Amino acid sequence: MFSPEGPRLRELAVQALSSVERGYDLLAPKFDHTPFRTPDPVLDATVEALRRAGPFEAGLDLCCGTGAGVDVLRQVCRGSVTGVDFSTGMLTVARERVRPPGPAVGWVRADARALPFGPVFDLVVSFGAFGHFLPRELPGLFAQVHSVLRPGGRFVFPVVAPPRPGSLAYGMLLGFDAVMRVRNAVWRPPFVMYYRAFRFGAVRRELTRAGFRVESWALSEFGRRRDGSPRVRLVVAGRAGPGQTAAGTVNS
Repeated sequence: MFSPEGPRLRELAVQALSSVERGYDLLAPKFDHTPFRTPDPVLDATVEALRRAGPFEAGLDLCCGTGAGVDVLRQVCRGSVTGVDFSTGMLTVARERVRPPGPAVGWVRADARALPFGPVFDLVVSFGAFGHFLPRELPGLFAQVHSVLRPGGRFVFPVVAPPRPGSLAYGMLLGFDAVMRVRNAVWRPPFVMYYRAFRFGAVRRELTRAGFRVESWALSEFGRRRDGSPRVRLVVAGRAGPGQTAAGTVNS
């Protein structure tokens, strides 16, 4: 699961016994060598889908980490690009990385649940961050994203189809979440990271309640499952523009 440049078991144990913020500060120098980073094929497919929908002006990478989503935005945005994260360590690594050509990037340390922006963005993306939010926190999180988008702006993130019950991957994720729940029951500060708490149906409902018009775009590069559903899809939640009202739709 980890490359030779990735963290060792002892490092992971120390990180897991820290707070989320402190854990990512420690992990930051080796984060890009872990499976926690969104794979390049998903990032590349997102770029292609957004190019067909864009171009956009101002973009925000929510919970940007080391900036993989910022690199996506710089390929589809013509104006400013901003990365926001609450880990100082992750932002330090992001600033030091060599980035491809594109708009200048601003880096902001802030909590996604209290964003320090007005409605100035046309596109908000996020990759792999939602496991750090409990289901009860999603309404507030989505309200924050809605508040920083201009009318007609979009909130976009990929969702990978969950593994089938009984599969090895399903068992591994179930086991990971169980271990984290036990850890958080007996150890403080908590480390919120759950793989099975972010359910597509519930997320779509909460986005609609927050005032978004919700679509789902299949990423054809990854094919479909036996039941015909896409293996990977983009959730595209738009803030209603003039004369529009929020509504939930799914395009598979």
